[in-house]
Amino acid sequence: MKELAGKTAFVTGAASGIGLGIATALAQAGVKVMLCDIEEKALSTALEQLRLTNVDVEGVKADVSLKVELRSAAEATIARYGKVHILVNNAGVGGGGPYGTWTEAAWDWTLGVNLMAVIWGIEIFGPLIEQHGDGGHIVSTASIAGLISSGSIPYNVSKYGVVALSEGLRGELAPRGIGVSVLCPGFIRTQILNSARNIPKRFEGAVGRMPTSGPLAERVKQVRDRVSQGIDPTYVGELVREGIENDWPYIFTDAEFEPYIEARFAAIKKGFDQIRGRRPKH
Repeated sequence: MKELAGKTAFVTGAASGIGLGIATALAQAGVKVMLCDIEEKALSTALEQLRLTNVDVEGVKADVSLKVELRSAAEATIARYGKVHILVNNAGVGGGGPYGTWTEAAWDWTLGVNLMAVIWGIEIFGPLIEQHGDGGHIVSTASIAGLISSGSIPYNVSKYGVVALSEGLRGELAPRGIGVSVLCPGFIRTQILNSARNIPKRFEGAVGRMPTSGPLAERVKQVRDRVSQGIDPTYVGELVREGIENDWPYIFTDAEFEPYIEARFAAIKKGFDQIRGRRPKH
């Protein structure tokens, strides 16, 4: 996928934040982009702004956690562009708290958008990429929290799943001409902490509210402050474009959390050291 001009991409969560940054970077590289989002007004605004630069973009509204809607979005993409070469599973939500505050709705909503939509996206778009024989690429947005978990929240669990899926698929899809990358961003200036604005009606009132006091509320505030001053999503979009062109397995946005990942690997190695030399019974 070193030559992106003329190819077609499908990007979820594309109306704002990282998704819009990726859609913009790809469109400016000559890629025809289908933007997919659940937020219709934001999607319309994004399309209007992008079209000012004479790029070839279109939009489709969908709740990607619902397989039927994602399949319809794929059909709309093929109807409009004929082929799909690049799939960007980017849509994501930050919902649900740690142990002691879990709700079924929070788990269902978060895993549905952050993990199951990635699975369904690959299941639906993978064959569409394979069938034209031109090759392709799949990028799925995880998080640095998909490599170092700082808590028992559904978000972290979902992102670990995206990393595991991407790592496993990379070897499986390479012989089929499809590259696979996982995006693990740090603090990016997005609306991830305002995900509740798009809670589907089936989950309304059941996910739980953000705490307003106590240690957890303070932690949320700290994260919110970091996000509000985070990395520009357009910069992330350019990194993703480069990652696709060069078939990077992992796409990071910065090195802030590298020491934490090294500490995790050291802890894992220590676990092996603790049993080294023992002969397992069979």
